[in-house]
Amino acid sequence: MDDVLLRLADVGPFFTVAYGQEPPGPGYRPLTALYGGRLEPYVAEVGRRIGSGPGRVAASTAQFGIASRLWSIGLGCAALAGRVPDLAADRVWWRLPDEGSLQLWLPEPAGRPAEDLGASVLGNLALLQTALRERYGVSPTVLRGNAASGLVGALRVLIDRVPGGAAPGLVRDLLAEGGALAGTGAFVHEEGLGVAFVRRSCCLYYQVPGGGGLCGDCVLRTRRSG
Repeated sequence: MDDVLLRLADVGPFFTVAYGQEPPGPGYRPLTALYGGRLEPYVAEVGRRIGSGPGRVAASTAQFGIASRLWSIGLGCAALAGRVPDLAADRVWWRLPDEGSLQLWLPEPAGRPAEDLGASVLGNLALLQTALRERYGVSPTVLRGNAASGLVGALRVLIDRVPGGAAPGLVRDLLAEGGALAGTGAFVHEEGLGVAFVRRSCCLYYQVPGGGGLCGDCVLRTRRSG
């Protein structure tokens, strides 16, 4: 996967991930550590940065950010090479710099078939979602909607920069009836026209003090305009 991940960096900074036997700097830990004892400090820091405090809004925002990064890496690799790295929680390492977003590192980016992407990412997120539900009371519906929104957001950026490939089909299968993210929202992808998605839940970001506003795919946007 080394060559694929090197090419992926050209797609954009959100798709870039460090890889190799040596970490790119100090402080990296497996995501399993973040989902365990490091979760409360991380959510608190997210809440500080967005101004919400360390509650449900920060917890939802933290999960959305992690989901978006994982989908971006996986979908990008699928588009470029038809293969994806193993993105299980014990194989992806993280650190949060003093400024900027979460940084990730793949010590052993072994390749898997593109069709394994959903199971790999959603298996990772399941550990995080269990912790967030238990510690912050975030609804499973909200967390599944965040995962779906992050997936479509990654695709929306990717198809403008890496046209073709396996990514649109993977997204469609995950969101379709019977797919792992079925029921999370209405998805449309038309070649040459782009991607549209309206989720059936809200990520809670509108509750950020001072007016977080509504996301482009938010269910509340549709309800308020109706």
